[in-house]
Amino acid sequence: MDTKLRKQLKIPASNLAAINDLLLDPKSKLVNDVLKVIAKHGTIDEINRQSEEARQLPNLMRRLREMNSPYVPDLEWLLQQRNNGAFISVADYRRKVLGDAAATMKFKKANAVTLEISAFQYFPWIIAEAKQAIAKGELMPGRFIRVRYMKESESDQGDLLAGMAAMQIVGASYVDTLDTKGTDGSNVHLGGADTITGYFGGIGEPNDYALKWLDEFLYYYTHYGIYQVLNINAGTILIGYLVHRLGINNEFKISVFVGNDNPYFIASTLMLAKLFARPDGTTPLIGFNLSNSVDNCTIEAAADIRKKLGFEDVVRIEHHITETYKSIVRQPYNRRAELMELATHVKNISAKHEGGDPEVEATREHPSNILEYFLPKVEVEAKGLMPVLLANYMDKHAALNHTAEELTKRGLAFIAARNLHK
Repeated sequence: MDTKLRKQLKIPASNLAAINDLLLDPKSKLVNDVLKVIAKHGTIDEINRQSEEARQLPNLMRRLREMNSPYVPDLEWLLQQRNNGAFISVADYRRKVLGDAAATMKFKKANAVTLEISAFQYFPWIIAEAKQAIAKGELMPGRFIRVRYMKESESDQGDLLAGMAAMQIVGASYVDTLDTKGTDGSNVHLGGADTITGYFGGIGEPNDYALKWLDEFLYYYTHYGIYQVLNINAGTILIGYLVHRLGINNEFKISVFVGNDNPYFIASTLMLAKLFARPDGTTPLIGFNLSNSVDNCTIEAAADIRKKLGFEDVVRIEHHITETYKSIVRQPYNRRAELMELATHVKNISAKHEGGDPEVEATREHPSNILEYFLPKVEVEAKGLMPVLLANYMDKHAALNHTAEELTKRGLAFIAARNLHK
């Protein structure tokens, strides 16, 4: 390769200086508007302290009891089952799948795949999932994605608090999705959730909505301790980096809707994370979904770029193994076989189950549909959809366990709910 030509790609210090000048200029509206939103919620130290206190399990449970939430007994049951060791251990799960061979097989723990499920919409679902997992010796996810309307969840008898408490009890990471997004009427091009399909990159946070996104995040960060949220727009992604650099201990996951679908797009995503990393190297970018269209070569390239930038243990590559059966991708969509190849050599990857296995979904009278993520609970109940939506969720749970089984058969490790499966 032409070394002389390659050297022309070096970013001159003057270019970095120009960026610093933009950020440090006291008259920079770009930064000043962000600082104003932060100041509305307090100092950096106050904001972080409120968030840390709000997310403590005893404080979550106290708030639930004070509002007489019907979810308290279920959480107490879940805690008791965890403490009693009611859930299958990893060793017993492997024995269940492999028989006596499990005792001699070596599992590649360094490349453990995180078992991820989406979307965990209503708190009672995790209790139904846990009861089945105990009864059938199944695994609970190690990562949950929530897409329910935040204000609705907040006002629903403590659903938001209960969901957070459950995540701490089971030992899983989780992501919430803020209400400030292009489907809230801000994007004049979208007539509703149904017009999102095929419109990746265009959902948007137009005009002043990026600042509204930050304001909403800081509300839930300080009042509930929610620190990891979904991010769908380049502007709010930048804001996420800026506030982290300023000292707020936020995290975010980049959505599949952003459209990272080739190595160059992925490189730009990770380079921005590197540019705004704190002096200790940390970044709020905790994970990102690649486009459903990526192949294994692109995921391997992403992993290579991630490693070279020092993010291999920090930024999780979240890959859709299954998708909702309707309104998002052409079916059948199942990337499990490709995951088995990746898991042998790609670290810090999650297997996201957004739908059941397509051959199962095809038999359902009401298969999963991503547009139903956007239905208000009152409409779900009025249409009698809650039982079928729970059934859809349990199909995703089954698909997740199918993935765990296939990983186990190949001597590959997984990350399930850490506090449940010892």
